[in-house]
Amino acid sequence: MSNDAKNSGSGQQELTFDGAQGQSFSSESLTVADVLRLPSMRGARLLAGSDGLDRVVEMSNVMEVPDILPWVKPGEVLLTTAYPIRDRPEDLAGLLETFDQHGLAAIGIKPGRYLEQIPESAIAAANSLRLPLIHLGEDVGFDEIMQEVLTGNLDRRAKVIARTEASMRELVDVVVGGGDLADVCRTLVQWTGVAAAVTTLDGRVRCLRTADEGTSPADVLGLECFDRSGRFRVEDEPAGHSRHTDAVEELSWGNVVIEGGRRPAPETLPATQSLGRIVAFGTQAMRAGDFRLLEQAAAAAALVITREQAITAVESKYRTDFVLEVLRGHIASTDRVRSHAHSLGWDLDRPISIAVAEVDSDADSTDARNKRTMQTLFADAWTKVVSQFDPSAAVVGSGDQVIVLLAAEPREKIIRRLEEFVSSVRGYGGGGRRQFSVGISRPAEGVSRLAPAYQEAMRALEVGRQLARGQGLRHYDSLGVYRLLLQVGEQTELRNFAEEILGPLATDAKDEYAGLRETLQKLLDHNLNVAETARALFFHYNTLRYRIGKLEQMVGPFTEDPNLRLSLALALQIVKLP
Repeated sequence: MSNDAKNSGSGQQELTFDGAQGQSFSSESLTVADVLRLPSMRGARLLAGSDGLDRVVEMSNVMEVPDILPWVKPGEVLLTTAYPIRDRPEDLAGLLETFDQHGLAAIGIKPGRYLEQIPESAIAAANSLRLPLIHLGEDVGFDEIMQEVLTGNLDRRAKVIARTEASMRELVDVVVGGGDLADVCRTLVQWTGVAAAVTTLDGRVRCLRTADEGTSPADVLGLECFDRSGRFRVEDEPAGHSRHTDAVEELSWGNVVIEGGRRPAPETLPATQSLGRIVAFGTQAMRAGDFRLLEQAAAAAALVITREQAITAVESKYRTDFVLEVLRGHIASTDRVRSHAHSLGWDLDRPISIAVAEVDSDADSTDARNKRTMQTLFADAWTKVVSQFDPSAAVVGSGDQVIVLLAAEPREKIIRRLEEFVSSVRGYGGGGRRQFSVGISRPAEGVSRLAPAYQEAMRALEVGRQLARGQGLRHYDSLGVYRLLLQVGEQTELRNFAEEILGPLATDAKDEYAGLRETLQKLLDHNLNVAETARALFFHYNTLRYRIGKLEQMVGPFTEDPNLRLSLALALQIVKLP
């Protein structure tokens, strides 16, 4: 990052505000450095504590009594003639330590009448504490300093209010004028001089704007608060102020949660839902004024996102209803389906593969307040990654389910394609870290075959979810014997068959039954080759022989009866059915 970027990158710069757009200043309160530049501080000299010149000064006070400590407040500049310590000037060093513990901003001493010279021990203590120790001029009046500190702080706070009102007016114009999140970011960048980004609820970047040419998006995305996929680590960065340091420079960031209003239930307090985050990045630490601007931008972003969600919800429902009607076979006219799909930008006049992705509701820990937002993000992520491969594909979301109608490919190729989609959705695509399974149909030749293809995808989804514990991906043609089993209308009959063949092994009444079923399956997979099965299970040969004996006692002499082995193989697959 260039030096220009460092000079313009943060809400803590030493700039002045004159009401013009794009300018800012460091704080709504003076710093010790600002106080030293006041006209009333003519002739004053900084004796020690130069590292603390950025301490914020909220007010000033006078110490002319011994028991001043109960009245010392954080952020004060304490003015004194050293009268309380006139007889014991060596106590000043210890007093400075106590003042620092109370949060004092600085101490100004006017020596002469009661203290001829400030002790070296006090100077050393002030340097160690980074507490500014100021030698006041002889003709300086305490009342003059106190008045200018008060006036300076009031003036700054008035300018902060003017800046806040001006920035809010501009953000309101952005929202009313139909602006998007990029316009919100650009306005924030202009007012603060820092880089700004809007992210989704789970940290995916929706837009990013930098303050100048010396700062690139890559500089921001390279910070440790982003993971390798470019996601802002919301779980590690609570709303507030954070800092990143490396050998070259120091960057800081602040982030504010974007919340939008929800219509409250009768007789309840208004509620809010989290819609995302707005994050600002600069070369110095963020201060209160910058966070106020972040909060304003977050309110504007919430309005923009809510408006976009309302428009998207209407369009999405319209598209989803049309697709569901087609997949349920409720629209008989193929010409109508083709023409309407074409008007939506979809090409259904070609061989189509249907993929259905569905969130595992049992493993989903999404907060109920954010359920709809996460469903939208899930559908948007699929739309994003699929459109990069097939812009004419139809992608719609229905609850926790996303339905994709894309160009058909051979089985192995379409499986690899969907594996790439799944990886992208879980990564940079913004689908979040939710568990979901995917089922893929065989190619559908013509619109009339879309409804059966959808049923194939749903069956593949159900089997994949069961076999892979909520994160499976299955093609209908890879279901093997499940294709036959799923055709059996009476599922109870299948269960009865499995229980008859496997006996107690068909249940999980004991913890060992699952392990015995796995052993039996491996034996069948390896054609009863004991040595190969033992290696596959990492068992000792004798251990496996013992298990075979136990299995034959429970299910019969399967090592000698091929018909029994066939029945056992079917029963084991039935047990896995959803």
